[in-house]
Amino acid sequence: MNKQLQRWTRISLYLIFLVIAAGATVRMTGSGMGCPDWPKCFGYYIPPTNAEQLSWKPKTDYKKGNVIIDHDRLLVAATSFTSADTFKPDLWEPYTKHDYAVFNATHTWIEFINRLLGALSGLAVLILFFFSLKWIRKKPIIFIFSLLTLLGILFQAWLGKTVVDSNLLPLKISMHMAMALLLVGFLLVVRVASKSFGLKKYPSRKVRRLLYLAFGLTLAQIILGIQVRQFVDTQVDRWGYALPQFWLAAPELNFYIHRSLSLLVVVINVWLYILVVRNKLERIFIHRTLWLIIGEILLGITMFYFAFPFGTQPLHLLLATLLFGVQLYWILRIHFNRYDLSL
Repeated sequence: MNKQLQRWTRISLYLIFLVIAAGATVRMTGSGMGCPDWPKCFGYYIPPTNAEQLSWKPKTDYKKGNVIIDHDRLLVAATSFTSADTFKPDLWEPYTKHDYAVFNATHTWIEFINRLLGALSGLAVLILFFFSLKWIRKKPIIFIFSLLTLLGILFQAWLGKTVVDSNLLPLKISMHMAMALLLVGFLLVVRVASKSFGLKKYPSRKVRRLLYLAFGLTLAQIILGIQVRQFVDTQVDRWGYALPQFWLAAPELNFYIHRSLSLLVVVINVWLYILVVRNKLERIFIHRTLWLIIGEILLGITMFYFAFPFGTQPLHLLLATLLFGVQLYWILRIHFNRYDLSL
């Protein structure tokens, strides 16, 4: 199979995982509005580094779309011009999509890096799509899922715009995350379909069903985790970032279900491990699964009992995404091997 296709599938996956980690960091640090407009940042391709750059100045060249902060509001240059000695309001238009007009250099650059990684992942997916064109007839599944990935990442970019325009509406942030998981799934299909491999031993029906159950539980946990995160967002708005000990002081039912279900996740996956060993199946995926689950549980305990130490939230989300990817890749390998869909 084409090595370039495999290489760019791998690169695209790595970048998507980095985007997920960066997005979680944006959310954890409250940097989502670090760039209040989209796709530029305060109207610039390279964002400002200090508030002075966003203040109106005389005898300064402004390009159409450049943003300034004036009396706690965003103003956008209506056209390109050089400012006079006095401020002329008719050359500026108010930014109407939201009323957030705060500059924080740290937040701005965290959000900018997140967007930069998103753009790089889009470029990688576009290159992957071009390499998939030669497989339209020989192996259409590669082309189809490469196309779905490309369309998905364009939709993801649009979702990113709506998140900013909505001033970080939690539901739209959750949709953004769900779309990222879908992109991982599309790329894993391309990855498996573009590789030649054979299973040393095909898993029994019991093992396969248990694996599907384990994957279903992972999906359920991710959905519940997204709901818990939405609740945490409301508590952050209430208490602020300086008081994380109160974010889960009075959690909703979803949190208790999410926490209790983790015990079932452990039981099912340990049972799956026993069957894998007993049936002498390849162990690499179950080993990775168990380590990721252990990491997830430890991070969950740390966040709840130690008031969300820095970095635990994005790491928790990243491990959940990797767990999703490992289990789905395992399932796809079994499925593709059975129906001879890979070369």
